[in-house]
Amino acid sequence: MDRLQLKYTKKRVRGFSLIELLVVILIIGVLLGVLLPALGGAKQQAQSTVCASRMRQVAIGWTLYADANDDISLPGQPGRYSDPSLNLYDVGNGLQYRPRWYAMMGAAAGFFAFAEPSREPADEHSLQVMNKIFLCPTADDWTSTRNHPYGYNHQFLGNTRFRNDNEAEGFIKFPVRISGIDSSRTVLAGDSLGTAGGKPRSVRTPNLVDGSRHPELTSLGGHGYILDPPRLTPDSDYADRRNRLPEHRSAPDERHLGKANFSFADGHVVISSAADMGYVKNADGSFAAWGPGTSNSKFSGTSRDVDPPLVR
Repeated sequence: MDRLQLKYTKKRVRGFSLIELLVVILIIGVLLGVLLPALGGAKQQAQSTVCASRMRQVAIGWTLYADANDDISLPGQPGRYSDPSLNLYDVGNGLQYRPRWYAMMGAAAGFFAFAEPSREPADEHSLQVMNKIFLCPTADDWTSTRNHPYGYNHQFLGNTRFRNDNEAEGFIKFPVRISGIDSSRTVLAGDSLGTAGGKPRSVRTPNLVDGSRHPELTSLGGHGYILDPPRLTPDSDYADRRNRLPEHRSAPDERHLGKANFSFADGHVVISSAADMGYVKNADGSFAAWGPGTSNSKFSGTSRDVDPPLVR
């Protein structure tokens, strides 16, 4: 009897059968299939939250710059003067050759974009942004000064490019005083696709971290430091001033679960679809430069849909 019980016990502790193992593996696979997308979504949501927090800090820096500069809003990027000495600006931890908007706030706000600013014209586009405040965690390798993840509403808040590229003709739109802006209804900056925004989704190419320009302007984040408003005109400025065509417009990057973060001049940040901000997206993913549905009411500074300033 004891032998029978021992034999029976040994039979009961035998390992899983092949079918049982396959069932367990199948169950684990199903669970992973359910959990991984949820975990990925949680990560993207966390990145969106971090992005929004950084945008709020940048909006504070924008206000601090204006407080230190007689109520004047940041320019998108200073124009290129024929006198080289006029092209150097204090960015808080040194002088920089023609810094973009986010770097210019450094002297007033203490947000230093670069570890070591450069006075050299050759570094104007390629210098690497080191301060995380100015980088989106979802596009944290877009670190060059030109091909940047956050685009500024420079067309309405401070366009210091020269009319007809002639410094004798003055700026396109500058100075702009922030006290005259409807701050709670005016976009300051947003997640930016750069000039890839005017291209079909299928032809967009990776970001050029060295700050160079793709021949067809298809790279993600190309000239991304500027966010064109929803509605342009044939005679308005564009993100790339040398390529002022509808297909080369910049546009928002809906990189956060199909939406983009936008900061406003009063410091609040919203996550929104491009359509809700006045943009029109074509069936191929490109953004229209004008036409029905496009509106600049959230960019103009006046809550009205007005044309962007003329370049000539």
